[in-house]
Amino acid sequence: MLYADAAPTVVAHTATDSIAPAAGATVPAASRAERLRRHQVTPYADALDRYIQRNPVHLMVPGHGGSDLGLSTKLAGFLGERTLQLDVPMLLEGIDLESESPLDAALALAADAWGAKRTWFLTNGASQANRTAALAARGLGEHLMAQRSAHSSFSDGVLLAGITPSYVFPTVDAAHGMAHGVSPAALDEALTLAAAEGRAAAAVYVISPSYFGSVSDVRGLADVAHAHGAPLIVDGAWGPHFGFHPELPESPARLGADLVISSTHKLAGSLTQSAMLHLGHGPLAAQLEPFVERALSMTSSTSTSSIMRASLDIARSALATGEEAIGHSVEVAQRFREILRADPRFDVVSDHFDRFPDIVETDVLRVPIDVSAVGVSAHWLRNRLIEDHALFFEMATATTLVAVIGAGKTPDVDAVYAALDAVVESDAAAAERASNAATEAFPPMPVPGARRLTPRDGFFGDTELVSAEAAIGRVSADTLAAYPPGIPNVMPGEEITPEAVGFLQAVAASPTGYVRGALDAGVTQFRVIRDPQGPEA
Repeated sequence: MLYADAAPTVVAHTATDSIAPAAGATVPAASRAERLRRHQVTPYADALDRYIQRNPVHLMVPGHGGSDLGLSTKLAGFLGERTLQLDVPMLLEGIDLESESPLDAALALAADAWGAKRTWFLTNGASQANRTAALAARGLGEHLMAQRSAHSSFSDGVLLAGITPSYVFPTVDAAHGMAHGVSPAALDEALTLAAAEGRAAAAVYVISPSYFGSVSDVRGLADVAHAHGAPLIVDGAWGPHFGFHPELPESPARLGADLVISSTHKLAGSLTQSAMLHLGHGPLAAQLEPFVERALSMTSSTSTSSIMRASLDIARSALATGEEAIGHSVEVAQRFREILRADPRFDVVSDHFDRFPDIVETDVLRVPIDVSAVGVSAHWLRNRLIEDHALFFEMATATTLVAVIGAGKTPDVDAVYAALDAVVESDAAAAERASNAATEAFPPMPVPGARRLTPRDGFFGDTELVSAEAAIGRVSADTLAAYPPGIPNVMPGEEITPEAVGFLQAVAASPTGYVRGALDAGVTQFRVIRDPQGPEA
């Protein structure tokens, strides 16, 4: 095996000299210069560069061998031959094998940048981080308090770990079908009730920010969780850019969170499917740490992508040194809001976040647009913008389009508005408005049915398939989550309600929606726990 040249040493920094300041803090010029200097480097990406500069001969995986073309001609032409050269396996000296490797240096810099004690690079997305977090939490106890609007990947982790969850419910904007966050008071009430009922939570799991840019009081939630003796796990998948500009919310790791899921690719510039997991500084984080290490060994690939790892290293450097560029993105997002506010056909949903007690800040790089006054569904509008203008919004609810502006990106919002205007005023929109005149309103998100079995017993129970109508009142064996946004509406072990059936079928029938876990596209059948009084299969 051919090895890369040794990398220059990059000193890891401790929590006491973490480089990124608190959001809005004044940073002395000398400290700022030192921070920028330290984060210009990309040790892992640079190690890959040194490796390919030696023109190594590969008699090892991956099978494309870094090219030499042949069967790799088409792939090299599609991606570029350099991409294949950078795609190397794990455990190469000078890259990630030895103690204090370039990978270790890159991880230390990432922890420093987000204010964490320790960071792991992940190449199976925040979904891997969620499953890892659930498995790690199980190491502290069977019972866990989870925000009910958790992503389905965390629900998968609950099943894998054999956790019995209790739920704290987020505030819901029923008009727009949006689940936001939970307040410290709501969390304290839920934890107190669970403890009184003999289900004291060993860990707490919440989401901030939401899919729509609402940000919870993470510091307050951490204080409440810690007062109950539980670490706080924050699904911050949608906030990987937090803490890198004064007009953005702070990184949850600096606000007392013990474990933070960060979907770095979403707004922070790394490649799709790359993510990070950040460990906090407190004693409860220290209790989680060994379980996180062991859980990662179960959820990580033994063929981790070097290219995705390098993209994380480079994205960290860009964020930590890119305050000015991020500021331009903030300006563009605010300009987009002003354009929309000037048009009575549109409304900026986040302008009204102050109605909800759990929301303390807004991610300005997420722009949720209420299109109710237009007379067409946001699902239809999103689809038409794709077809007519190749313009892709992140997601839609029945009433709302959500625009996501990546940190450091400056899309032409005037052109985006012009496309919105063109579609809204088109003949197709007029026809859609006419056809929708007598259409019933999209059903609200349903309240979960009663839990009749633990999630694990529901998942592994004896099952049968029944029609949607016959499923009402029965116990689900599947996790069913409407996309977007991917929040489980039914969990294994829960009773299936008429409202859940109606909602899931409505989402499935919308132009851009589907239901993860459904047996068919129209959600006409459900997998339920077999009725012991029913006929033999």
